[in-house]
Amino acid sequence: MTNTEEIQSVKNRFGVIGNAASLNLALSVAIQVAPTDLTVLITGESGSGKESFSKIIHALSSRKHGPFIAINCGAIPEGTIDSELFGHIKGAFTGAIDDRKGYFETTNGGTIFLDEIAEMPIGTQARLLRVLENGEFIPVGSSKVKKTDVRVVAATNVNLMAAVENGKFREDLYYRLNTVPLTVPPLRERGYDIDLLFRKFSYDFAEKNRIRPVELTESASQLLMNFRFPGNIRQLKNIAEQITILETDRLINADKLAKYLPKEHTSGLPALLKNFAGNSTDNFNERDILYKVLFDMRKDVTELKKLVLAMLQGGQIGSDVLQQHKELFNGIHQEEGVILAPTNQILPNVQPTFQHFQSPIEHFDDLGYAKIDNLNRVDIEDVSHETEDEIYSLEKKEKEMIIKALRKNNFKRKYAAQDLGISERTLYRKIKQYDIEDE
Repeated sequence: MTNTEEIQSVKNRFGVIGNAASLNLALSVAIQVAPTDLTVLITGESGSGKESFSKIIHALSSRKHGPFIAINCGAIPEGTIDSELFGHIKGAFTGAIDDRKGYFETTNGGTIFLDEIAEMPIGTQARLLRVLENGEFIPVGSSKVKKTDVRVVAATNVNLMAAVENGKFREDLYYRLNTVPLTVPPLRERGYDIDLLFRKFSYDFAEKNRIRPVELTESASQLLMNFRFPGNIRQLKNIAEQITILETDRLINADKLAKYLPKEHTSGLPALLKNFAGNSTDNFNERDILYKVLFDMRKDVTELKKLVLAMLQGGQIGSDVLQQHKELFNGIHQEEGVILAPTNQILPNVQPTFQHFQSPIEHFDDLGYAKIDNLNRVDIEDVSHETEDEIYSLEKKEKEMIIKALRKNNFKRKYAAQDLGISERTLYRKIKQYDIEDE
């Protein structure tokens, strides 16, 4: 069975909807790692389906007949999490009226899924590290070492390396958990999968409640796929169920759908995006945004220069106006009172007159520009060529960075995208744009 056939078989078996390349890659990793006993760290945004991948890994492993338990580390109080995971003996603390087995003992031979692992207290992290390294643990209040054979699959929606740097997560535990990394893509990066999932959720909910499922018009479908879905699959499911039960018309257009999509509240300011993979060597997003801001500012100044030049040539303003408002033209190059202007603008068919200039055109330079001297030493130059040069320079730098990242990662786009701090889809588009060939 080929890898493609295996992936499709897993989708059919576990009800996975979608054909996005990033989803298929995550499934491929899960299929390959499942038969082993390696620890897996699943990363992804909240609601993207990380727990489903842990169940797939368990079901495809040799432990499939053993117990499976999913634990949300953030939902267990710090004072009781050690007891929940490793058990306790009678009298270990107030209220411990009897011995109690922990999850690592009751799931012996099976799999434990530790969701929101970043929320685990530092002390509990040390206990977990011992289980991962030696398969040993000590119940709370006991001095007797117990053995367990449990596979650990962990998940997080935060940058664990950043948590390590901030002293909130043990570095040794991070590397122990991250034996095999698996990244679940956010819903907004899965394209047409969004439409497929909406249909699935609407159909399932309608069948359960014995009503007709809704359908989306083409415009509504496009609107749905353009929405960012910060809550990912969980949010999409809620929206699908709301529309299915509340709308009387079974055909949903874009206007009706828009009522169920929450407005995204943003400050309108540029945001510095952090690399989810935790790589600190490349701050590509920050540089990209900085380049854009600087380029936009340069473009605005260029347009201002062109506007003033046109007004001068049309005789709408004179040197006295420029002299009075000199601060508006800071940055415009001055060179001994000379204005440069394209001859095809100031010399159409007849010799122009300049009422505000103290002397007429003296001569033309080698590039065909007319020089006009003695304009009260306030000068403007044509810089229209600079915009194209700036664009070329930025694109060249961006292309070089992409090629460098691809070569560094042996042209594996997933890891190159992580180094650059962009999504795989964005990297693929950039590769097409700059006609970069895989080697």
